[in-house]
Amino acid sequence: MWTYRSRLEFFFYEKGGGSMPDLGVYNITTLTGLLGPARSVMAMTSIVKPERKIDDKGTIKVVAEDNAHILLEHDNNVISHVMCGFNYFDPHGHEAGKQALHSIQVYGDYGNMRLIGYDWETNGVMVDTSWDEPAILMSSDKGDFVWQEGATKVGESLINNTDLLINVEHALHVLEIIEAARKSSAMGTKVKLTSQFKWPVV
Repeated sequence: MWTYRSRLEFFFYEKGGGSMPDLGVYNITTLTGLLGPARSVMAMTSIVKPERKIDDKGTIKVVAEDNAHILLEHDNNVISHVMCGFNYFDPHGHEAGKQALHSIQVYGDYGNMRLIGYDWETNGVMVDTSWDEPAILMSSDKGDFVWQEGATKVGESLINNTDLLINVEHALHVLEIIEAARKSSAMGTKVKLTSQFKWPVV
């Protein structure tokens, strides 16, 4: 039996845990930041592996979803989709510095863009706007950014009296989406959302 983050993060399989607050939270935040707050959610969640072997815990029963597919309805008839789970093989794991595949793709009438790697460790954005020319790699210079520096950014915003790009209202909106996705899966219906945040973000 495969062991996933076995030592400390067994709580992701317990009630209140799951793949959405561990993994999907990043994509939900990115998509709502790009496309605006979601108005409603439809989702299906499941438990693919009902038992997991955990170091120092032995075999535990999985209670929270380890597989989730989420549809988000935004303004202007825009729909986005997130899938996340603990059952998708990726040889890069969390070390995505050499990841060449994209994790997010946004399509429009006249082009599309693909986020290479993960939200938390991207290697740039591929932009397609031509039928004849190849895609262009943009924003590949990460500078000194590391995804673990959230507390640093909060500290800087307090010292400099500046707003954070991700604010409390946005974070609460993402939490409402996760809870609504669970409710949608349990009831088999679309769930409307009430929270909002200032958008566009930049």
